[in-house]
Amino acid sequence: MTEPATQPHLFADVLSRVLTVCRTLTEQGVLPAGLDLSRIVVEPPRDAAHGDMATNAAMVLAKDAKAKPRDLAERIAALLRGDPLVEAVEVAGPGFINLTLKASVWPAVLAAVLRDGSYGRTNAGRGEKINVEYVSANPTGPMHVGHCRGAVFGDALASLLQFAGYEVTREYYINDAGAQVDVLARSAFLRYREALGESIGEIPEGLYPGDYLKPVGQALVAEHGDKLTQLKEAEWLPVVRAKAIDMMMAEIREDLAALNIRHDVFFSERSLQGANGGDVAAVIEGLRKRGLVYEGRLPRPKGAVDDDWEDREQTLFRATRFGDDVDRPLLKSDGSYTYFASDIAYHRSKFDRGFANMVDVWGADHGGYVKRVQAAIKAVTEGKGELDVKIVQLVRLLRAGELVRMSKRSGDFVTLREVVDEVGADAVRFMMLYRKNDAVLDFDLAKVIEQSRDNAVFYVQYGHARGHSIFRNAREEFPEVPVEGQARAAWLADADTSGLTDPAEVGLLRRLALFPRLVESAAEAHEPHRVAFYLYDLASEFHALWTKGRDSPHLRFIIPNDAQMTKARLALVQGVVSVIAAGLAILGVQAPDEMR
Repeated sequence: MTEPATQPHLFADVLSRVLTVCRTLTEQGVLPAGLDLSRIVVEPPRDAAHGDMATNAAMVLAKDAKAKPRDLAERIAALLRGDPLVEAVEVAGPGFINLTLKASVWPAVLAAVLRDGSYGRTNAGRGEKINVEYVSANPTGPMHVGHCRGAVFGDALASLLQFAGYEVTREYYINDAGAQVDVLARSAFLRYREALGESIGEIPEGLYPGDYLKPVGQALVAEHGDKLTQLKEAEWLPVVRAKAIDMMMAEIREDLAALNIRHDVFFSERSLQGANGGDVAAVIEGLRKRGLVYEGRLPRPKGAVDDDWEDREQTLFRATRFGDDVDRPLLKSDGSYTYFASDIAYHRSKFDRGFANMVDVWGADHGGYVKRVQAAIKAVTEGKGELDVKIVQLVRLLRAGELVRMSKRSGDFVTLREVVDEVGADAVRFMMLYRKNDAVLDFDLAKVIEQSRDNAVFYVQYGHARGHSIFRNAREEFPEVPVEGQARAAWLADADTSGLTDPAEVGLLRRLALFPRLVESAAEAHEPHRVAFYLYDLASEFHALWTKGRDSPHLRFIIPNDAQMTKARLALVQGVVSVIAAGLAILGVQAPDEMR
């Protein structure tokens, strides 16, 4: 269930005032009726010296209004100058409008943080259903650190979307119908023979060599004794395959649980391929009836030959009608379905389950696959479904700057569990998000446990812990400060914070005001890393204010002979720790009261 925002945040409030001004200009005949106001935004200016907020209203309306952007900006600015929240308005460049808000705005922001137990939560999603599919690692072995980044990204994105008012389903697609699971079964059968006492020698090329399949072999012996050795491959393979997949998926679930990742739905690819082709055949037949599937021969690709290209007559989907570069095969030469054919049926299933809005999180090696799946979704949903694919780039695992090798096929890889056990789930989750998903990430096992400003997860968590340390110290001078968080926030909400006028204090208040808008923009862009970046900036400003107070006693958070100013500064601290805790919760990271 989604929770609606209790009140508009400051940026939304100012945006509504800008829109009101535009409607007033329409009534006055300055602007024509029927203009699209949805393109107007209010955002922080690129340079803080230019004010508190900026709007593009004149820039996006000028063309339709047949006016010069700067002239229109002056008309908008003239009306905004009469707004009770606005101290000053400046028109800059070709027509941008910079706003400086009155000093009284910032104490009101802090009061909102303290009174609203879910500050930052918005209703931007309006309860829209959205399916986020992530991880979906082949069930052929334990998860390695490369899987980890997509898992954390998808989980944090799902939490971010929930926080922004969407109804989210977290899904895992089990690739249990391809050739790789038959290879898994043959690899497990070797371990079964080994568990029976047979010497199997070196694992043959093309099979999975890892020791992680030994428990599967032992489980098969416990369940079947030596009976499987008396069967032909066609008879034992489905039995072994099912057992191996079940045990691998159980291990994958345990690995994900170590990172506090749990899915709502585990969807089996094999379930799409029932009798007579099942859902895959039905979807392809539906496309065929609409003239979107045909028998043909693809031209030879220019340059390097695509791995998917075959010089033969084949069953093709007209992907080029929906924005893809070439039409795409649906059947392999042996008559079985391509992976793409199953993907079409799978995404149609999502749409049939009520998800017109879908997000898939894929690895770096799937970048070339995006356009064809998006084309297929346009076709099978008749343009009603939308897919955003987030590509998660590679992780380079380091230890003190030295590369740590990982290779699933060779059996020499670093598992996700090993990394979590060494550095902890919090460090893994935060640092996997502390870089945009489409950039390669260096994850250094030594650096992520350093207690320094250069370690972002430590610095942010330390900000939360420092706030609680300030509360503990404050109670020594002012025993009336409540211990419990909600009670303390309520007690501090009526503090007179008009005295928080130092530039560092006002900067922190501005940063707190930005949080709800940051949540909305990050959710809209499907970019949870923005939350991690914001938290680091917030923590940095908080630590800087603490340091400033050490050098300037009048700026200290606790002033024993001034209860009023102490309460005001504690209110600011409470605002900071509340927002840090909310942001860390979105990322799935703990907010500790003490650092040990």
